Amino acid sequence: MMSRRKLPGLFSILLTVLLAVNILFMVYVKNTIKDLRKKDLGHLELHAPNSGKENVLVERLGHIEMMVKNLSNSLKLSSNGKDRKLADDVQLSEKSTDGAQAAKKAKKEEAKHKAAPRLRFPASRLFKKWGNDLAEDQQVAAQALFDQYGYNVYLSDRLPLDRSIKDTRPSRCLEKKYPHDLPTISVVLIFTNEATSIILRAITSIINRTPSRLLKEIVLVDDYSSLEELKGPLEEKIKRYNVKPPGLVKMVRHQRREGLAQARISGWEASSGDVVAILDAHVEVNHKWAEPILSRIKEDRTVIISPAFDNIHFDDFELVQYVEAADGFDWALWCLYEPAPQAWYALKDETAPITSPSIMGIFAANREFLGEIGVLDGGMHIYGGENVELGIRTWQCGGKIEVLPCSRIAHLERAHKPYLLDFSPAVKRNALRVAEVWMDEYKHMVYYAWNIPLEKPGIDFGDVSSRKELRKKLNCKSFDWYIKNVYPNLVPQTTIVAYGIMKNTLSEDICIDQGPVLENTPIMYGCHGYSSQHMFYHSTGEIYLGGLRSQRNAADRCMVDTGQGELPFLEKCDEAIRKGLSMHWDFKQGAAVTNRKTKRCLEIVKDQGASVYRLVLQNCTGQKWTIQHTVKDWGRKATAG
Repeated sequence: MMSRRKLPGLFSILLTVLLAVNILFMVYVKNTIKDLRKKDLGHLELHAPNSGKENVLVERLGHIEMMVKNLSNSLKLSSNGKDRKLADDVQLSEKSTDGAQAAKKAKKEEAKHKAAPRLRFPASRLFKKWGNDLAEDQQVAAQALFDQYGYNVYLSDRLPLDRSIKDTRPSRCLEKKYPHDLPTISVVLIFTNEATSIILRAITSIINRTPSRLLKEIVLVDDYSSLEELKGPLEEKIKRYNVKPPGLVKMVRHQRREGLAQARISGWEASSGDVVAILDAHVEVNHKWAEPILSRIKEDRTVIISPAFDNIHFDDFELVQYVEAADGFDWALWCLYEPAPQAWYALKDETAPITSPSIMGIFAANREFLGEIGVLDGGMHIYGGENVELGIRTWQCGGKIEVLPCSRIAHLERAHKPYLLDFSPAVKRNALRVAEVWMDEYKHMVYYAWNIPLEKPGIDFGDVSSRKELRKKLNCKSFDWYIKNVYPNLVPQTTIVAYGIMKNTLSEDICIDQGPVLENTPIMYGCHGYSSQHMFYHSTGEIYLGGLRSQRNAADRCMVDTGQGELPFLEKCDEAIRKGLSMHWDFKQGAAVTNRKTKRCLEIVKDQGASVYRLVLQNCTGQKWTIQHTVKDWGRKATAG
């Protein structure tokens, strides 16, 4: 539609054209009359009547000419007026636009200078890089949810359930082709008091990124959640997923808290697919995550698969890609990542499976084979150790474990575990079950790492007789075979004769502590018994301090006397050997600690006017030390004397 402002201009143009036509017509008539006059004068005949009519015609033409001129002037005036009006309108419009822009700019400046919302929780990890623009009441709501769940539920509830995530597969994975006739897969999701949006996002990602012909079912296992939203309201939401196909998502509920291991067993029991994938409920599977798993298990039913993990930040839910790695553990049976073996790099194929000593807890297996080797140890409590137990058992009893770089799962980290603030007692107990059943003569390493006495440990790790019977039935290999053939990076310590916290008889309430790690200077600190105060004295004279790592790629730290100054120093043991540092000490229970090379003693002193002791190296004054636990009969005679 033509705008009103364009009509006056068009009207002026039409009038101008009409004026031009009239002028041309008038000029034409006048010239014609002149020609007639010339002709009449040429014949010398001029009739009166005709002469009168001609004068009348000329007079009328003159009037027409005058009218045309007046019309022309009128049109000019009208046109000029309309043009001025149009110009005025444009100017007003421009002024109006400029005014709106000025107002908008002023508003921006006002918002810019407006005070930002006060940060209600400046020390909270949740608001380190997220949520600065939230109003105070929103911050309070977000922090409350964070305290309850350990991750940002406030943000999760506002993200789409089917959000897109970065495809983190190595580029060559995109070129791989998989057989069409793959086994079916059942996916088990374990949860306890998980946020509803987290569970639904996990389900949505599995459905959206798993071919429907392969996805047999999704089994939710609720290990006795107390939140009302995870009962009826959750089941109502799940009904949406069960419209097509019916029964896709199943629910299993425990009537009491049974722990992670038993929840996974319950999921395995309720599943019916050829392959079962046991996952946490706080995950998002990535593109084509299932096909590599199903293809590899189709090739070898004894392989238990760990996907390659990526990380979802607990605060802003950003997905961070992790490098490909194997899954391992230390002597306390805490999980850790191991570098991929050199044999894998030698293949120069980033899609190849990575041989792994253990798993992180999320895994997939042939359902029948997993049952044959005993699924998981249901005697494990709460959390921790069950995955390491499965890893050791799988290798020792005829299976193998691999990480598949082409199968990616993003795992949501927690800033804290709200259901158990300190789960180390449960992990400690579970670790002893693993040691007693599977680790043979190396089980003492677990006791050392947890600072537990070898005799009368005082920890009830439950009945393990059925697991020992399973090992015998399956004719499983020894742990010595496992270390030498599967996990050579895990180094046993065979010369430890005493371990635990170490005190000076001058003050029984302080212990030797590793101190700030970056400073590498041991100190005296109030006894708390955590790993920073764990010492290990070897019959060969070394003193390890600060936890027992005992891995080739994560060396323990040894106490040394540099010979300079009065302070002892902590150095990586292999570096101390390479540098030829004074790292060997003579010690007997209840006696001095003396450096074999420098002959200086490890002692404590108080500075003049000070109320606390410092750890120093000096000429021996006869101070005595005791260490918490001894191995076999070492040091006992000295104690008795």
